[in-house]
Amino acid sequence: MEKLNFLTAGIPQSAKDYSNAFLKLDEMNLDGLEVEFVHGVRYSEKTRESILNRGDKLITHHGPYYINLNSKEEDKIEASIKRVLDTARAGLDLGAYSITYHAAFYLGDDSKTTTKKMIEIHKKIIEILQQENNNIWIRPETTGKKSQWGTLDEIIEVSKNFSQVLPCIDFAHIHAREDGKFNTYDEFCYILEHLGNELGDIALNNFHGHVAGIEYSSKGEKKHLIFEEADFNYRDLMKAFKKFDIKGAIVCESPNIEIDTKILKDYYISL
Repeated sequence: MEKLNFLTAGIPQSAKDYSNAFLKLDEMNLDGLEVEFVHGVRYSEKTRESILNRGDKLITHHGPYYINLNSKEEDKIEASIKRVLDTARAGLDLGAYSITYHAAFYLGDDSKTTTKKMIEIHKKIIEILQQENNNIWIRPETTGKKSQWGTLDEIIEVSKNFSQVLPCIDFAHIHAREDGKFNTYDEFCYILEHLGNELGDIALNNFHGHVAGIEYSSKGEKKHLIFEEADFNYRDLMKAFKKFDIKGAIVCESPNIEIDTKILKDYYISL
């Protein structure tokens, strides 16, 4: 990647569908969007045409929320694998840069056991994608609830095993999961330095992350908020991105989508 791109999580609220979403992003000087496959990987031919005619805008994909690669039921694991694969296949079809998904819940297993299982299952996923000549970035996302598998170190551990896997770092999720920590310049720098030290410059030059305001409790994430209503310190995060010269995609998931994405990009440019 040549630069840090600022993406909205889904179609901008001021655009009614994909046919004018990219025009709206152009008007606002934003760089693209994350296609949200919330309930399943489905899109019409009209949507496909609109996305393929997006010009120089970057897209990423978010896999369906019904993914749990650590289910106690084998059929649910297989269905979850298929949802990851279908998201990656859509990525190849639509020319996406990267895909991300919430990978698993612990369901009583410890971190080490669950991480070992995630390595085994991602091996299956990568083998299938390689057979299909699909080399899109596959990215388990750092999760916001303490019941979910997906700390930064857990995802780094999986990523070390595959050249096609890197973390998607959701900074709001880490902030919520860690009881309000990871909200200062030094802490953001620690995350990025740790990422680079463990996975190399490829992880900093091909970045995919999420950010939003967030409400949280002792159990972690409750819901996304706009920056104005939250304690999330996006300014220091942008300063850390500048320091490490991060390149790739940062996706804003605030409820007011394009407004907070614009706030992020404008502040980043001003530094």
